[in-house]
Amino acid sequence: MSSNPASRALTPSSSKIDLFTLHRSMAPSRSGAGERAPLLTQNGEGSARRNYTMELDASGGTDTSNAGVSGVTGMSGVSGVSGGALGSEEGGKDTPRDRERGDDPLAKKRSSTAAVAKKIRQRSKYYVPVTEWLPNYSWSLFSGDVVAGISVACLLIPQAMSYANGLARLTPVAGLWSTAIPALIYGALGTCRRAALSLLIGQMIQEMVYADPHNLPKHPELEAAAIALVTTFQIGIITTALGLLRLGFLDVVLSRALLRGFITAVGIIIFIEQLVPMLGLAAVLSSPQASHDPPTTPIPKLLFIFEHLEHVNKTTAILSFSSLAVLIVARVIKQWAVQRPGGRWVRFVPEILIVVVGTTALTGVFKWNERGVDILGKISGGAGLPFGLPLDKRRMKYFNYTFPTAFVSAVVGIVDSVVAARENGSKYGYAVSPNRELVALGTANLGASLMAATGGIPVFGSITRSRLNGQTGGRTQMAAIITSITIILSIFFLLPYLYFLPKAVLAAIITLVVYAILAEAPHEFMFFWHMRAWTDFLQMTGTFILTLLFSIETGLVASVVFSLILVVQKSTQTRIKIIGRLPNTEEWVPIDEDEAAQEELPGVLVVRIRENLNFANTGQLKERLRRLELYGMQKSHPSDAPSRESAKAIILHMGDVDEIDASAIQILAELTRSYVERGVGLHFAHLRPTHSDVFRLVGITDLLGPSHFHRDLRDAMREIESLGYGNSVVSRYT
Repeated sequence: MSSNPASRALTPSSSKIDLFTLHRSMAPSRSGAGERAPLLTQNGEGSARRNYTMELDASGGTDTSNAGVSGVTGMSGVSGVSGGALGSEEGGKDTPRDRERGDDPLAKKRSSTAAVAKKIRQRSKYYVPVTEWLPNYSWSLFSGDVVAGISVACLLIPQAMSYANGLARLTPVAGLWSTAIPALIYGALGTCRRAALSLLIGQMIQEMVYADPHNLPKHPELEAAAIALVTTFQIGIITTALGLLRLGFLDVVLSRALLRGFITAVGIIIFIEQLVPMLGLAAVLSSPQASHDPPTTPIPKLLFIFEHLEHVNKTTAILSFSSLAVLIVARVIKQWAVQRPGGRWVRFVPEILIVVVGTTALTGVFKWNERGVDILGKISGGAGLPFGLPLDKRRMKYFNYTFPTAFVSAVVGIVDSVVAARENGSKYGYAVSPNRELVALGTANLGASLMAATGGIPVFGSITRSRLNGQTGGRTQMAAIITSITIILSIFFLLPYLYFLPKAVLAAIITLVVYAILAEAPHEFMFFWHMRAWTDFLQMTGTFILTLLFSIETGLVASVVFSLILVVQKSTQTRIKIIGRLPNTEEWVPIDEDEAAQEELPGVLVVRIRENLNFANTGQLKERLRRLELYGMQKSHPSDAPSRESAKAIILHMGDVDEIDASAIQILAELTRSYVERGVGLHFAHLRPTHSDVFRLVGITDLLGPSHFHRDLRDAMREIESLGYGNSVVSRYT
């Protein structure tokens, strides 16, 4: 006899509880999952056990326990009985715990306050993970986080300046602040930044501020900062709202094919954009003396570059392409070296930082700026803190103009960030909550929108930087905090030393990202081609062409719309199969999955519905059943001649249908009437009791009669044979 209280309490005959019945009553009902589905599995000793998983939606976590015979005390229901009612019944005494549960108002108040405090702590750990991991932080991880944080900072400092100056048309310090502050916020809120988004911001600024070189605003840099700030603020609001509304599942809107086509096109667009500063043609492109407006879309801009090759600054071109070549060669060598014995230390070499420092020093020594090389110069805004309110009169006037781009940017950033977080989560064995990621990323962007003095650019997760963070030893969010601190220190102490940094080198750094993007594209194209995944291949190529020929917004909007159409198409097609019985067994399987499965009776169609029924997937159920009658499971065109005779009777296997909404019930009622009018016998098997009540309520039961509802397929086939549909001499189902 077990010594635990629950076992003792269950001993008396007056309180005896059948543990097997308890298992069955607690088990989730799943009748009809198959013709024979064992309710209990056997362990190695032959005793019955069942695994239960309870989802705690409030906290986002899960609690899994093996509720076998030996684990009854782990069940809240039984332990509550043993400690409460049965405990008092056995001892007959009033315990202090009973008095606390009595009428004492003070005790009730303390209990209620404790419950609220517990829930607040639980919620805070969910939405503010730093309150959970920081108190338990192991200093054994600190060295790895420091190395990872500084390594990522060495990559981010040049990239942030490049994106801000070369793509978003803001000052380099705006990129640094927009990276440092969100990284600090994400370190507290995140569980695990982007060129395309900077390019979107830059295109808006170009269109609104710099499109007409003959009519520039009085302070174009202030207008540019205002546009960037409003967009970043809107992205933060949209992303945070999606996270709080628990809409993190929306990251599945863009398929991998669509995302790859979009990113590949963006890579080419960025390369064309960066060709201008890398060739020293920025002054020619923005010259007010130009006879026509400068091109803004990728293809015309590429043609413009070819038409003005005679104006290329040779020193700038040699410097930029030499820097790009060094970066690419260094990356290839690092990828080779880290796989060699003793070569893992090579991953810590910051080749981007080395190129930035080297070209800055060489430009200062040899005065390449006097040969037409455009340099960074003195950076304003790095001496103080740039914080301020994100919205004022100047910025609010752009609110409606920037919102569509903000929404598009949020979708792109969310998808890429969640993909990066999930990749790291699966690699290092921790769970990733998309909803928490959205809240963290949204709050980080709201933090970036506070950079009122410099302007802010959107920040999201990156697969490349996430991989670098993990490869260099980063295991916690402390690495992001160290990255932020390093970038902030560089703003105050490093910027004066970057006076001679060539802008062409910043363009080369951005082009290095393009190299990484385009290097993966051929593999993706060939993968879809060899897999004969023509839908995915067309999605990828279509998105690529639309984005490249028109604009990023056009390509992405078309991608999202097309993806939504595919989602709707898939969700409206009810998963139904014709099933047949395997010879000499009672097992029924789809006839297109097992050649041995045979349809039992001529003219009798047995169809298994393999999902819940709702307004979306039931609308075409009648038409799909009709196609199964005439053509079976083979693909066919509506104009083809029928390959089967119309069914005399149809049996719907409802074992996999857990839920049926009101619209689906109405459609089923209409479907039933149409079969009755055609003289086709409609039968239901494995229908749940709750659904039987609803069928009675809408009149389906009265229309068909009770004899058309069966416990299983055996009963249904017996009834069908008794009605004369079978041609057997001896019934198979007696």
